[in-house]
Amino acid sequence: MIDHDRLFKELLTTFFWEFIELFLPEITAYLDRDSISFLDKEIFTDVTAGARYEADIVAKIRFRGQESFFLIHLEHQAQPQAEYARRMFRYFSGLHEKYNLPVYPIALFSYTYPLSLEPKVYQVEFPNKIVLQFDYDVIQLNQLNWRDFLQQENPVAAALMAKMRIDKRDRRRVKYECLRLLATLKLNPAKMRLIAGFVDTYLRLNAAEEKLFKADITQLEPEKQEVVMEIVTSWMEEGIQQGIQQGIQQGIQQGIQQGIQQGEKTIIQRLLERRIGAIAPELQAQINQLSSPQLELLAEALLDFASAGDLAAWLQHH
Repeated sequence: MIDHDRLFKELLTTFFWEFIELFLPEITAYLDRDSISFLDKEIFTDVTAGARYEADIVAKIRFRGQESFFLIHLEHQAQPQAEYARRMFRYFSGLHEKYNLPVYPIALFSYTYPLSLEPKVYQVEFPNKIVLQFDYDVIQLNQLNWRDFLQQENPVAAALMAKMRIDKRDRRRVKYECLRLLATLKLNPAKMRLIAGFVDTYLRLNAAEEKLFKADITQLEPEKQEVVMEIVTSWMEEGIQQGIQQGIQQGIQQGIQQGIQQGEKTIIQRLLERRIGAIAPELQAQINQLSSPQLELLAEALLDFASAGDLAAWLQHH
């Protein structure tokens, strides 16, 4: 299972400024970039539903040229959820109450379906009056065209194109464009691995797509081609390492199971020898072929054996 929350939180905290710059550039006009700090996780309780919710990312930021601060609450949602607007308002009111600071709320939706638009307002109204109208920004990736981000030299664009609305025929092209864009950014190795891993997680190609994808890479400029090939090679090495680890784990599990089964056989053999004496080789060979459930049945039955004939009869029957 993909841990969507962990992947997105790591991406968005590492490239928080770049995320704001890409999707909400108007905020950058009054945001002091050097003042960004992330608060500890905030947990809110819904008493009526008996549920606890944890806010994804809460950043404290100073207004540019001022001494006053505000909060940006960025909430990521990987699955559609009913009454999400109400949940956003609950987060807003809790943060505003606790910190007594202005809160700028943003919801990021990364699921593939449904394609229906998410609401961006929570409203409480009466026939004669609107008591509350809570607005928040919505970034819904399945409503965005990945082609609109091809020229954005932004690491968040390189990553999130992999989660935008993509036709099946364009999957390898999008992966190629994500890496092409990544190769132009000249990030440090750790940040490059973060984005490359994000893209590979959400755009796993089949064998036919992979073959065409590798052919696409050869069309890049030599400098970019070298960077992209390093990324692809690292994916292959990680895949091999994961395969080895899985093989080791499976081998350990099989070894444990075989050890348990062999231990059962040893104990049963000793009990049989105490009941009926030495066991003939042909009967021993039949015991060795029994499964664990059959060994358990034999362990119960042997208490009634009086001779080797009883064991032979039981084995023939089972």
